[in-house]
This record gives sequence, C-alpha cells and structure tokens, in this order.
Amino acid sequence: MTRYTMTIDGRSAPAAATFGVINPATGEVFARAPDCSEQQLDAAFAAAERAQREWGKDEAVRRKALHAAGDLLFNRAQELAPLLTAEQGKPIPDALFEIAGAGIWLKHFADLPVPREVIRDDDAARVEVIRRPMGVVAAITPWNFPLVLATWKLAPALLGGNTVVLKPSPYTPLTTLAVGELMREVLPPGVLNVVTGLDPLGAAMTAHSVPRKISFTGSIATGKKVAAAAAADLKRVTLELGGNDPAVVLDDADPAAIAPKLFSRAFQNNGQLCSAIKRVYVPEHLHDDLVEALAATARAARVGDGTQEGVQFGPINNRPQLERVSGLVADALARGGRAAAGGGPIEGPGYFYRPTVLADVEDGFRIVDEEQFGPVLPVVRYGSVDEAVERANGTHFGLCGSVWGADVDRATEVAGRLECGTAWINTHADLHPGQPFGGFKWSGVGTENGPWGLESFTELQVLHRAKS
Repeated sequence: MTRYTMTIDGRSAPAAATFGVINPATGEVFARAPDCSEQQLDAAFAAAERAQREWGKDEAVRRKALHAAGDLLFNRAQELAPLLTAEQGKPIPDALFEIAGAGIWLKHFADLPVPREVIRDDDAARVEVIRRPMGVVAAITPWNFPLVLATWKLAPALLGGNTVVLKPSPYTPLTTLAVGELMREVLPPGVLNVVTGLDPLGAAMTAHSVPRKISFTGSIATGKKVAAAAAADLKRVTLELGGNDPAVVLDDADPAAIAPKLFSRAFQNNGQLCSAIKRVYVPEHLHDDLVEALAATARAARVGDGTQEGVQFGPINNRPQLERVSGLVADALARGGRAAAGGGPIEGPGYFYRPTVLADVEDGFRIVDEEQFGPVLPVVRYGSVDEAVERANGTHFGLCGSVWGADVDRATEVAGRLECGTAWINTHADLHPGQPFGGFKWSGVGTENGPWGLESFTELQVLHRAKS
C-alpha cells in the first residue's frame, strides 16, 4: 500500500501515525496518509513564517513561480488524475478537468495586477494606497474539489506575498500531498507547506498563533467554529460555506430546452458542488413536463467506477455523505414526495447512488430546506413569481441562484431580487478566476477570486509623504 508524505519547509515529512484513505468506488482503504503531529504543525508554520520574509519582497519572482506551478499541473495532469479519481470518486475526465482548472487559476493570478493607487498628489503631500502581505495563511479545503479549491486560496495568497500551510480534507488528502511534492520543484522551501491529518488538526491550525489569515471552504457548522476560533486572535477570515442554490423557472421557459442545462448544473460532480442547483421552482403548468424531461436524463445517466470509460457519475465521496443523502430522500418519500427517477442507493460495494429527481415536494421538506450535496434534485411548484422569489430567499443560505426564461430582461430583473452572492440568467455554476465568488447570510464571509479575492489576502497600507 502506497504511503504519502507531507511537505514541510520544502522537504518530505513522514509522520509517525497514519490514517486510511478509502476509495469510494469500493468502500475499501487503498492508501495511507500521514497524520500530522503537533510538533510537525509547529514546524510547518515556523517554516512558512521564515520563508515569508523573502517571498514577500519580489513580486516578479512570485509571478514567475505561479506560472511555473500552473505549467507543472498541466504537464502532470495525466499522472495526477487517477489518484484524484481513486480518492474522490469523480470520473477520470472530470479529474483531468479539475487539475486543468487548478492550473488555470494559478496562471490567471500570476498575471493579475496588484493594486497600487495614488489618491492624492498636490503641493502638500503625495498619498499612495498599497497592498502588503498579511504573512502566513492557513488554508483548509474540502473533499469535493480538493485541487481547484486549493488554488482558489493558493494563487491569490502567494501572489500577495504570503506563505501558506495547506490542509486538505482527510477524505481526499492524497492528490494534494502529491501536488505539494511537485511544487517543491518551483516554490522556495517553506512557501507552501502541506499537512494532513484527522481531527483536531483543522482546529489546531485555526487556533495557532502564527497564521494571520484563515481561508476555509466547507460546511456552515465548521465555518462557524473557524470564525469563533479566529476571533480570539483577530485573525482575518474568508469562509466559503454551504449553498442551497435555487433555480427559478419562469412561465415562458421551454422545459425541453432548459432541462439538459438544469440537469448538468444540478448533477455536476454528482451534485457535490457548493454552487450546484439544489432546488428548482417551476410554475404549475410546466411542472410535469420539466420533471419528466429531467427524469429521463437521470434515468439514462451512467453511474459507475470513475476509471471506467463512459461513466458520467462516480460514487458519493464518503459513507457519511451517502447516508445523509439517503436519509433526506427517504424523508421526502415518506412525506408524500415522488421519485420520478432514482430514489435510492445502488446495491453493491462503494457509495453509489442513483441520480434522483423528486416531485411533489414542498418547502418544509428537509430535501428542499437543507443542502443535500449529492445527486438529488427536488422540483417544487409555485403560483406567482413573487412567491417563488420569496421561497427561494427564505433560507439561511445565500450562495448562488439562477433564473431561467425566454425574456432575458425579465429574467435578469427577477435574478436581481435573489439574495445570493451570484445570480445567473439561463445558466448556473458558470465560474471564472476573474469573477468574484462569495455568499450572503450563512453561505460565507468574504470573497474569493478576481482582484477582490486577491485583496482579501493583503493588508491595505497608506504611504503619506509630506512635501513641505
């Protein structure tokens, strides 16, 4: 069984203790990852702190290194993809897509300007506003997109002159460990340190005295704990948390035309995407046609081991998540919901679940009110557009949403009424490294991506030079 090592101060760092990593397609442990000790975490933060002093001085060096890091991911994608599939479950083409996306994010930020503004220049004074590095960043990433979401943090943090200690989810640590090893070729020692481990490693990182910024992507419950821990030391935080994204279908939409797009945006990565469509609101007269169009697509989808050619959807990543999805669907069916497609797990080894479309469900059902984070889509009837908007907004979530209709101007007006960080019109989960991403309400604090995301990894400083 292959064992992997952490990266601390540019060197391989094995751990005395390890933990098993499960292939979700089999339900069996296939590798072991290092369980970082308290002393090793201290060493990682100390290395990052030392490295930051030089790393923060030369912006040109940082840009060159980020380009090299992106190229490295492009060049090693075929090597990394099977490992990502083995630990996460996504099909090989999707794994290759994620690795390419991570490379794109790194190279995009390599060319992004760092703001430096002259806000006053007169006879009395010249005043500049510049961006300074924060110092050391603790980055904690989830299991659904372990690489690309890591680069959402690494790329702006490193460009901004910070150094990073990165911890992936214990469900998907291996590809991140492998990337940490690769990055030793292009990043100076200590600039990127990768540690892995079971709880309470994440809590130890957020409570550690060295990092000045915590960037976390994960559940709302854990995000609240991160915020509370960071508050004690006044650490800056960016929290990208859960979403229960609504898609509002207007009365002039064509169900046959939009169903494939709705399906792809709801079931991307097996529904394990914070910005996926999680619930659809549709007018009564379009409900049955839309449900059947979505269900037909779901019934035709191929589910299986992500290493097999032609597979569209792999397993759910882990058993607790499989049990959660199964419980939410069972609750909906017990309350009168109808499975137009799917409705349960696939018998046999692994964490496979049939792509499921639920009809005859309402607000108040857990599957509608909560984030399922799996291959299930509830379709809910509505009477008026005002009612649909009110119900779409009537949760603690506020990550993303979308509106679908033939009259684009009308759809745009409705989208502007959604209480969420991103509102799309006739598309959904259409992301770009230059486009800001963040949530309202319980869906997050702060912004990632684009110049806004870069600025969140810097401290603003005023240089006021008197002329008299």
